[in-house]
Parts: sequence; structure tokens; C-alpha cells
Amino acid sequence: MQVSTKTTLKGLEVKVLGDKLHPANFGKLCVKGSSAGETTGFEGRMLAPQINGETVDWQTAISEVASRLTQIIQEYGPDAVAFYVSGQFLTEDYYVANKLIKGFIGTANIDTNSRLCMASAVVGYKRAFGSDTVPCSYEDLDHADLITIVGSNTAWAHPIVYQRIAAVKKARPNLKVVVIDPRRTATCDIADIHLAIKPGMDAALFNGLLAYLAQNDALDSEYIQQHTEGFEAALAQAQSLQGDLEALAKQCDLPLKDLQAWLNLAAKTPKMVTLYSQGVNQSTTGVDKSNAIINCHLATGRIGKEGAGPFSITGQPNAMGGREVGGLANQLAAHMDFANPAHIDLVRRFWQAPNMAQQNGLKAVDMFNAVAEGKIKAIWIMNTNPVVSMPNADAVKAALQACDTVIVQDCNQHTDTTAVGNILLPALTWGETDGAVTNSDRTLSIQRQFTQGPELARPDWWILAEVAKKMGWPEAFDYRSAVDIFREHAQLSGFENNGSRDFDISAFSQITAQEYADFKPVQWPVNAQHPKGKKRMFEDGLFFTPNRKAKLIAITPQAPFSKPSAEAPFIFNTGRIRDQWHTMTRTAKTPKLMAHIDEPYVTVHPLDAEKLALKAGALAKVFNTYGEYVGRVEISDSQRPGELFAPMHWTAQYASQGRADVCVAPRVDALSGQPESKHSVVNIVPFEVSWHGFILTTQQLSAVQINQTEALDYWAKITGKAFTRIEIAGKNWPKNNQAWAKLSLNWQENQDFLEYEDARAGHYRAAVLSDGRLVGVVFIAPSHQLPSRSWLGDLFSATQINDFNRRSILAGSASGVKDVGKTICACYGVGINTILEAMQQQNLTTVEALGKALKAGTNCGSCVPELTEILASQVTQLS
Repeated sequence: MQVSTKTTLKGLEVKVLGDKLHPANFGKLCVKGSSAGETTGFEGRMLAPQINGETVDWQTAISEVASRLTQIIQEYGPDAVAFYVSGQFLTEDYYVANKLIKGFIGTANIDTNSRLCMASAVVGYKRAFGSDTVPCSYEDLDHADLITIVGSNTAWAHPIVYQRIAAVKKARPNLKVVVIDPRRTATCDIADIHLAIKPGMDAALFNGLLAYLAQNDALDSEYIQQHTEGFEAALAQAQSLQGDLEALAKQCDLPLKDLQAWLNLAAKTPKMVTLYSQGVNQSTTGVDKSNAIINCHLATGRIGKEGAGPFSITGQPNAMGGREVGGLANQLAAHMDFANPAHIDLVRRFWQAPNMAQQNGLKAVDMFNAVAEGKIKAIWIMNTNPVVSMPNADAVKAALQACDTVIVQDCNQHTDTTAVGNILLPALTWGETDGAVTNSDRTLSIQRQFTQGPELARPDWWILAEVAKKMGWPEAFDYRSAVDIFREHAQLSGFENNGSRDFDISAFSQITAQEYADFKPVQWPVNAQHPKGKKRMFEDGLFFTPNRKAKLIAITPQAPFSKPSAEAPFIFNTGRIRDQWHTMTRTAKTPKLMAHIDEPYVTVHPLDAEKLALKAGALAKVFNTYGEYVGRVEISDSQRPGELFAPMHWTAQYASQGRADVCVAPRVDALSGQPESKHSVVNIVPFEVSWHGFILTTQQLSAVQINQTEALDYWAKITGKAFTRIEIAGKNWPKNNQAWAKLSLNWQENQDFLEYEDARAGHYRAAVLSDGRLVGVVFIAPSHQLPSRSWLGDLFSATQINDFNRRSILAGSASGVKDVGKTICACYGVGINTILEAMQQQNLTTVEALGKALKAGTNCGSCVPELTEILASQVTQLS
């Protein structure tokens, strides 16, 4: 990534471009990456340390944190303290946090939100290889002849990876792509086969593949004999349970023809990559699913070779870096483990740690349960938002509200988690500090500072180090810069290693500040044996188990823990959408990223929608014993009957009841501790309201202010170019429309107030103008079918509203003014109506033609699957 900056009248303008030399993306950025420069302002930032709502200086804040932690440790022991950190940490931040709590405080109660996305993949790799080693490189996608994508809407969640695969498929039509996913997602646009598998059946499916490979002489017997163990037991289990194809197809709820086609491809295609992500990991049997996949690669020798391998892709920018430093509760630093006493002693000696932890700490779900039970007296949450992202999120919120000491370290002042913190510490963020990240294929890169953060914000590692010094360990945490920490991290990776551990970047043990600044991306290991890094692992067939052989695991597939019932008959699946990321603390600031999907929603199959009287665009309530979620209804046959999908991004800062994870059961994989976020059970009913509406305003309204507005039972806040839009609905009408509108729009007596009311039809509209400029509008009506917001929104940029537009505002439309419709291409702001008009007038029939005419799809490519769907639907209608 490259950044250019310039100072304008509005402040610092930041433009983000891809680095064409970076091996991960060769300069391509998704719309989230290319829009990152628009999020560098200080609006909403945490600007100073705070204790119980009062602003304090850093010395007071550091002393308070150190004092509280010390007192709790003295009274209750070190296990009464916990850290909850983030895959958004830089590696150096992660390293210092891990060192402080495990080596000096003396507990392994540190876990990370990466537990929620890739912990099962970690355990799967370790069971098979003896180490948490991703064997593949992104380059393998260029050489594979079969790519099977399992449990990932790659087109939306990893759009650059998806575009890379799409480009290879276009250049080499012989490449076959198979998507295994209960939903038909945008990723299926390039799929030769889509296996809409019954949720939770992935292990059974790959057991079936292993049995089929054996039946069709597709195994590599020499590789199995020389480089693996456990094959006989794994195969026997697979054959006994999944040897019959018709039974397997029925169990997985797949057409036998499609299943047979994929099995044939897998049997005949040596260059096979299996790309898997959250749909595999977020399960009570995620580890077994991971090993069922790995078994098939080991049994065919399709690992450590160009274009082949089991490839887990992570969900956060530095989840891999966290794994490298031991950021999970069941890890030690540098890919070492508590299960090995020699590792504990090695890390203790290297750190000269006085209170070295001796055993695993509490994983995320157990950690917050311990907070609720009062066993953990102080929790330090850094760079993450568990009140939104954890399963059973309402219970997590309640636990933190009852905890005596909740320290929240963040760059943002207002998150669902800062709201329950009693000590807040302002951190620097992207672009304001230096540090390392590692992507999914082990490529190390250095993020470089290019701008200054708020005056009192500090790097995460600095805050941790200052607390450590105050607690009595100044020498061990005497870091002057990020490079000091990275150098120590590299030294530990090589300390008494001698090839016994996979993670080794000891080539950087003496790295200078200038070398750190000039760092070029490289895949680890980077050491004396591999001074320029290593693209793929296990090329020699040697693994990191005691006998250097990989282990196949006998898998007994199990159904998901949560099962539908009369009270909760629907399976509830949560995941990501195209233009948002995690809990929206950065992406929701950008109008461009709010344009495509702007409200929480729930996808329902047409048969279920008809049966339950759910209407497209209306509101629905999803609920179970854990909580309630409210979103707009999307009706689509891409969803299997009996199953629902909702995005996991919305928070209490942007919607009234949009936190999907309040409905996610806190059930976890027994081995990895990863929650089953893809398979809770819920019910769904229409969310009955009497009226719908929207507010457009130039005011910066907080969630607290919106919640105080009379008569609102639903709201969703959307960032616009020159205004804030709030979609609203209520069960009871406002008592006095005019008074309600004036209060909602903060009308002042020196401002013009325009209104229109049709009491019989239930329509009310009002607008406020200040010195001739539009500063607010409100529309309410009985139906959710309301006038277009895009035209009204454009009026907020006008310096003066003329008489024609004054009348048009209350009419809800202006003749001759085009409504571009819902945004499809966020990069260039191209709406659906613009696309349809261009298709009709210019006879555009391909995505390439649309790109030439409108630029749509020509930047990051994330919208290409949707453009393809639009083209196909129009052709169908015309035919």
C-alpha cells in the first residue's frame, strides 16, 4: 500500500494506492482499502485518557492502571487479570502485551478476537503438522488447476484473492473452481460447481472425498508411507461413515450429480488448492473440519508443491502476527506451547521473566464467563469491540458492566465497548505508527507512519510498556521504538531453534532502524537457511512433529451443537458484507462504503418469507433466548429454506437492534475454543410498526441522541456525503408531528421551516433551511416505500435552494432529476438505475462494456459479481 498526502483547506487529504510490487496484491485494493484515506480524520477519535468519565493526563492514567492491576494481583492472584486483544494489533503491540501478561504478571489470560475467526484452523494445522504452519503461498492460486473454496464468500470477504482467482480463470479456462457454501454468494459467479451443502456437513463431505480418492486410485502411497502417519485409521473411519456416495449426497443435502462431478475433479487434479475460512472454522467441530480437509491433501501428497495445499485464509490484517507472538491463551511466543515444559523454560530465560505463566489461560468465551462470575477482577480490552463481536453479546455487555475494572484501549471514543469501560486509553491507529503485519500466506510487511495522530494518543505498545514499567519492570520494557520490539521478536524466534520450530525470522535479529524503514515484504521463515524467505512449506516432506511425519486424523463428523426446534426453527448464519469490516468503527465513517448496503438486514428464502408474511424491505425481528436482532428483510433464493443470514457488522452506535451476535449461542469447539457463529438457532417474525421514515440532517447525531427521539422503535444511522441519514420506524405515531419534526431537526427560530401533511394518508414531511441552505428533512409514512434519498441528499451540497427545489422537497421528487438508485459500484458511485439505463440505451451486454461506459467494476472489482447478476437478470427478462 502506498499513501500520498496533501494539505487542503479542509485539512489533510490522504489518497491510498496499492503497491504494485507487493506480492500479496500487486497493487490491487478492494474498495475498503482504497477508501481508507477518507477515515484518517479525528472525528470520533478518543483524544485523551479518561478515568470514570473524567479526562486525566497520561501519568495519572498509567499510575491508575498499574495500581489497580498490582492491587488485584496481590489480593486475588494473577489469574484475576485478563487481556483481550485484537488481530488489528501490529505485531509489536501484540508482542509487548503477550510478554507483559505471560512473563511478568504471570497468567496466560490473554486472548484475541482472532479466536473468533481462525483458532480452529490453527489447531487443525498443529494436529497435522506439529506446528501452526500455513503451507501455501498466494502464488499457488496462480498455478492450481482446481481451487475448492469452502465456507468463504471470498468475493466479498477477500476480494483481492477472489479477483486473483478470477483473473487466472479467465487466462486459463481449464482452471476449475468449486464453491462449497450453504448460500449462493457472489463468489459463485466464477464457480464451475456450487455445492450448497447442508450447514455443518463439511467434515462428512471431506471424509467422503478421502474415501472416494482411495476407491479411485488417486492416493499417493509413496508419500503416505514416507511422510505421514495415521492414514489407515483416518481412511477406515472415512470409509465406514462416508463410503456410499448416495448416502453422502443425502447427508450433505447435495445433488448426487454435482457431488460426483466435484469428486471426479478432485481425484483427477493433482494441482489442487483448498481455500477455507470462517464457514469451516466457526463451528463446534471446526478443528475436525480443518483436519478432514488436510487429510485429503496429505493422502494425495498435494502439499508442499506448486499449485497445491490446504490454505486457510484469515479474517483480520494481522491475525497471523498474533499467532507468531503467541497472542492466544493457549500459545507461547514464537510458535511455542505450554504443553512443552522446555518451551516454557526457553521463553522464561529469554525474557528473564520473573513470573512466567505455566499453563494455558482462558479462551475468549471462557474469559468473559469468568468476568461474569467475578473470577476476573480486571480486564484490559485493546483495539477490539467484544460487546458487538462476541457470541451472546448482551451477556458480555452485562459482565463488563458489573466488572470493577474495565480498561478499554482504543482509537475511537464511542464504541459499544468504550461505553462500559471505566478507564479509557487513547491509542494511535493505522497510518500514525510503525509496525509489522503478516498476511495469510506468511508474508511479513511493515506498516509505516505517514501522519500524526491526536496529540495525546500513543502507540499501543508504548501504553503497555509504560504500565509494565510502573508495575516494576522498567528494564524488560525499555523500548524506544517499534524496531526495538521487532528486533527482540526476531531474536526470540531464533533462540535455541536450530530448525526445531517453523517460525524463525532470526535474519532480522540485528535489524537497524533504517533496514526496518526500508523493509521489503518477505515470507517467513527468514533465517540463515532461507535468507530470502520461503514461498511454500514442507517441500521436503518433513514436518514439525517428533518423528517429522505429518499426521492424518481419524474424523467422526458431528452435527452442529445447536439444533432447530419448534421455538427456534431457523438456522442463523452470520458473516461479512462487501463494503463493511468488523464493527464498522472505521468503514462506517465513509459515505462511499455505506452506499451499497446501508442497514442491517436478514436474508430469507422466498418460501419462508411467504409462509411468515415477511415482505421485502420491511422489518423483521430475529430472536432466541439470548437476544433480539432487527433488520430489513431481503428475500432471495440464494438462501436455503429454513436458514437465515445476517451481517455481523452493525453496532449500537449505528442501529437500534443491529447487533447480530446477541443471537449467537456461546457454543465452542472443544479443542480450539472457537464459537459456532455460523449455526445458532432462532425464530423470525415481522417487526410490526405503524410508520416508516427517514431523517437527513447536517447534525452529527450520536446514538444517545437518536435513542432519545420520541416514538422511535427502529433506527439505523448512515453516513452521507454532506449529511447524516437516519432510517426510522415506530409502533406509535408522534403525538404532534410538527413539534416532533422541529425537535428531531433541531429547528431554530432564525431558520425556515417547511412542512406538508396529509393526515388521512398518514404522510408527513418537513424541511429546515438556514440562510437558504438545506440543513434537515424528515419524511414519515405508513409504508416503508418512501421517496428516494439520493436526490434529497444531493440538495445538501447546494449553496442555495431555489423555489423549485423548495416545492420539490416536500413533494418528495423533482421532475427531470434522475435518481441513480441503489449504489452497486462503490468505487465510482454508480447506481442500479444508471446501469439499467446505460444497458438499454447503449445495448451493453457484458461487464467489460459496462466498465467502459460507466467505469463500474474497473477498480477493485468487488461489484463484478453483482454486475454479472444484473446483466443476467435483464437478459432473462428480455428473453
